Amino acid sequence: MTTPTLLQTTIAGSLPKPSWLAEPEALWAPWKLEGAALEEGKRDAVRLALRDQDQAGIDIVTDGEQTRRHFVTTFIEGLDGVDFEHKRTVRIRNRYDAQVPVVVGPVARRHPIYVADAAFLRAETSHRVKYTLPGPMTMVDTLHDAHYRSREKLAWAFAEILNEEARAIAAAGVDVIQFDEPAFNVYFDEVRDWGIRTLERAAEGLGCTTAVHICYGYGIKANNDWKKTLGSEWRQYEQTFPLLAASKIRQVSLECANSRVPIDLIALLEGKDVLVGAIDVASDRAETPEEVAAVIRSALRFVPAARLLPCTNCGMVPLPRELARAKLRALGAGAALVRAEIAF
Repeated sequence: MTTPTLLQTTIAGSLPKPSWLAEPEALWAPWKLEGAALEEGKRDAVRLALRDQDQAGIDIVTDGEQTRRHFVTTFIEGLDGVDFEHKRTVRIRNRYDAQVPVVVGPVARRHPIYVADAAFLRAETSHRVKYTLPGPMTMVDTLHDAHYRSREKLAWAFAEILNEEARAIAAAGVDVIQFDEPAFNVYFDEVRDWGIRTLERAAEGLGCTTAVHICYGYGIKANNDWKKTLGSEWRQYEQTFPLLAASKIRQVSLECANSRVPIDLIALLEGKDVLVGAIDVASDRAETPEEVAAVIRSALRFVPAARLLPCTNCGMVPLPRELARAKLRALGAGAALVRAEIAF
């Protein structure tokens, strides 16, 4: 398959899991398999996720995050210094309460966490591949810290660990490593004071393309309710984009479809590749290719085609599988429409 030069499509990261692996349409659902059967099931699910993306015309593919239950805590499970037995309730991104693990000592990476999974992904497809990791600030915001007692100090510790893991994943042949930082849309002073710097430390020295994903969250009730409080224009990106434009991170992934984000804000990311979310993950209907194309066209007024990658707003793990497939197909077809327009 020939990869297009312009408007290469990709996704934010996650896709729904098969019902035989985990409960459908649920975030962070427990595994239905155990032991060797679970490991085999995870890899079969990755193969299915790759097939769905390939058939939809997605150019830069992911493993659909089929091997992890949670986009943050599954990574943290591989670290020393964190107690998962005695959880505490915390407020996640000032939106909802959750039972989370507790940092009880110095955090450390005792072994590779996702490296084997990344190598498997690389071996299963000829497409360019992207692998996702949680960002330092979002990791901090998904824990109770009873040891460092400083969000910044804990973030720097996580940045060191993430860099170790990211370097090993890059060495496995991954083309893009994306750090997920939804917390960047909430804690603006911290983003300015140390968030960008810890993100850059996590990505330091990587030979592959680096990306950061910022959005307004999964299409779950807590996030949807929060969005209703944001007014007629969502301008949170306005505070973060200039900082990211000046950073060493190459790509920025954001939410555009069915959002109230003024599209001209993406002009603040001058010089960066922009992953334009053209698929609404909070919607229970599949977009048409023309709807996807309309989002892409609007973004092209502010981002050169050579730097624009059509994407999803966020992960699609909570969606029904067939709906997610239909949205993938719309993303691929919508990008193809605009690609044909600008080819002449």
